[in-house]
Amino acid sequence: MVLCENDFVRLIRKSCETKSEWFPTADYMEIVEIGNEILCSYNIGKRLIGTCKQCRVLVMRTSYAQFFVAAIVCIFFILVLCFKNLPPPVPHMRLQTGGPPGVTVLLWWYPFGSQCKMPDCAALYGVQGCRVTTNRSFYAGAEAVIIHHRDILGNVSRLPQNPRPPAQKWIWMNFESPSHTSNLEELEGIFNWTMSYKLGSDIFMPYGSLQRKKTSKPEKLPQKNKLLAWVISNWNEDHARIAFYWRLSRYINIDVYGRDAMSLVNDSVVQTVSRYKFYLAFENSQHPDYITEKLWHNALGSSAVPVVLGPSRWNYEKFLPGSAFIHVDDFSSPRMLAKYLKFLDRNPSAYRRYFSWKRTYQVHVTSFWNEHLCAVCTAARAARYQTKVVSDLAGWFNS
Repeated sequence: MVLCENDFVRLIRKSCETKSEWFPTADYMEIVEIGNEILCSYNIGKRLIGTCKQCRVLVMRTSYAQFFVAAIVCIFFILVLCFKNLPPPVPHMRLQTGGPPGVTVLLWWYPFGSQCKMPDCAALYGVQGCRVTTNRSFYAGAEAVIIHHRDILGNVSRLPQNPRPPAQKWIWMNFESPSHTSNLEELEGIFNWTMSYKLGSDIFMPYGSLQRKKTSKPEKLPQKNKLLAWVISNWNEDHARIAFYWRLSRYINIDVYGRDAMSLVNDSVVQTVSRYKFYLAFENSQHPDYITEKLWHNALGSSAVPVVLGPSRWNYEKFLPGSAFIHVDDFSSPRMLAKYLKFLDRNPSAYRRYFSWKRTYQVHVTSFWNEHLCAVCTAARAARYQTKVVSDLAGWFNS
């Protein structure tokens, strides 16, 4: 490193030559140039008095200053390189001041591949601070990731492949019965929560429910001039409901609507069924808690008495009063069931007793998929730091 620049060297020479500034009594002055360093000395007699300190002090000050500037420049370039190589920032919700902590819920696949608009949970259900999105760039910052079972069917390659962030919940979502849910064994130990119609789910979402009214009052039934209806879209002769239908139809007339039968009035189940006194709410398979829209929307939502075939009467009564439906298991044969339906048709007071629940309750039909997605927001906020792994998904769901 050059300790004294050219201009500075000339200054030192001049200073040394003007020895009277420091040693006015010196006999002579000697200037010595060693490499890039200029030294000057003064002698009084034959004794060396010393060297010019000014050169060394100023040179050292110049060296320190140059080193400091060089270090600052190096640090600046290092910081620039570091910032250029940083990953892009993870987008996150801006929290509302004073509101609940924000929650981001990521829907990994559209259910059944059918695109739908993501819900505004605050407007629909009063769930504040909730973002529901299908944008996978939010993955690293999402509190919950929802995986719809029918869109992976046990194929783990269709799950997120990046490492799971700490405290993020992976939620297994399924609303099909065990008869139509396969490859669960491939998913053991992967998910943190379950969301389904099944009691015991981490997020329990039945197809419908009865909600208590604010005030108790009787409700007028729509005018009914027909007896028994059934709406079916999936006709499979291997299903128990089809076998029961053939046996029951020997003793009572059943109006069948659907893909291969009569057309609905204005393409509306409610408008069609509300003209009937009874409705066959037959499930496509029989499993605990698997009680679908066939009961909640098609029958109760149309003010028709449901005749149910599904889980046991005891299981149905977990969800609605026993006097609100007729179970096929209550009768020794389809013939006896038909006989009872005809009796109720002829006795209006006995028939109206099946609607006593309407004085206190109203039907709520779960909205697919808005209600489910917003429910995840509420659950994720409430159990933000909960640690859990579903270790036996197949055993639990198939039980």
